[in-house]
Amino acid sequence: MDDFHIGVLCVALVLLIGCSAFFSGSETGLMTLNRYRLRHRAKAGDKAAQRASRLLERPDRLIGLILLGNNFVNILASSLATVIALHFLGDAGIVASTVAMTLIVLVFGEVAPKTLAALHPERIAYPASAVLVPLLKLLYPLVWLTNLVVNSLLRLFRVTIQTSSSPHSLSAEELRTVVLEAGVMIPKRHQAMLLSVLELEDIRVEDIMVPRSELVGIDLEDDWPAIVGQLTRSPYTRLPVYRDSIEQVVGFLHLRKVLNLMTQKPDFNRADLESLIREAYFIPEGTSLTRQLLSFQQQRRRLGLVVDEYGDVLGLVTLEDILEEIVGEFTTDPATPLHSRNPVARADGGYVVSGRTPVRALNRALGWALPTDGPRTLNGLVMEQLETIPEPGARLNLAGHPTEIIEIAGNWIKTAVIWPNPESPD
Repeated sequence: MDDFHIGVLCVALVLLIGCSAFFSGSETGLMTLNRYRLRHRAKAGDKAAQRASRLLERPDRLIGLILLGNNFVNILASSLATVIALHFLGDAGIVASTVAMTLIVLVFGEVAPKTLAALHPERIAYPASAVLVPLLKLLYPLVWLTNLVVNSLLRLFRVTIQTSSSPHSLSAEELRTVVLEAGVMIPKRHQAMLLSVLELEDIRVEDIMVPRSELVGIDLEDDWPAIVGQLTRSPYTRLPVYRDSIEQVVGFLHLRKVLNLMTQKPDFNRADLESLIREAYFIPEGTSLTRQLLSFQQQRRRLGLVVDEYGDVLGLVTLEDILEEIVGEFTTDPATPLHSRNPVARADGGYVVSGRTPVRALNRALGWALPTDGPRTLNGLVMEQLETIPEPGARLNLAGHPTEIIEIAGNWIKTAVIWPNPESPD
């Protein structure tokens, strides 16, 4: 064999190693593509993304094509390398070519291109799709036959063959991971809102309701002047209406409509008031916030009374309460001082907190992880742990947070100080 033919074989060998690298990189690049970004780009009209998407619709055919091409060029390259080695080294060239080709294919035909494709899948996969699509059409009969044999063999071992790569639905935990790994692509504030939406299914209405003991409403059995005074001075837009007790609830009043009618009718009376009452809306305890948000939308309601299995009123939930679980507090109860709703920082690093502060609100405000699967307020959390009503000055540890009781009002904790670190100052 003359030098010219050996030169041609060497050039062919280099080209075959390049083809091996192409097939290896294409496989890794296409299989590691972000499927959701790929679908987005394909829907936006990106031709390369559309080609790659079509290839991934049948991963069995894609893998069959790539492996068919890769094995063909690798075997042919090994054969050429053996011929070249025999020319220069004689019989010893067989062993030399085997060792050399193993290292060359491993480094240049497998590891290097696959590593590059794994790091930059879109840069490899999209250009490669322009070659693989016509190649699949050209070699389709051979690819189809290969897949037929492989699929038949797998069925003998009772392996289910899935020929479509349509992305499966993500679970809530998987979506949470996607949001957290988005990094700078999604601002921290937006990440927090998206995570809060995912958590709505795990939160029940009783976790965020205004408890029955704090409900403010209108008792139709009160004197008329007292009712009028309450209507004109109430800081709320909507109020429940009842007779004698909240268990005898009649409905809800929209105070804006009431005040408008009072200004139009100087002789506004009890009958006029009752004509504006809207039927009460009840929410079973245990309802998730996701379901309740949809119910509010379907029923065109903004608030409802939470009731237990016996029909007893437990508290009140508003649409704003649910939205605040997503975006954080954007409204403030006008009848409650701001310092009693939010933790107030102290110079020693502790926070003054109302005993009626919901545990979830405390966790959200301070970024803590106090237990939320038991009592819903700080008052309940302390009493559950102490199993008694504490005295002012009592100290305890709540989930690693030193806590000191400051003020007691009757049978509940009015204020307490809670520290973020394990050691409470003297």
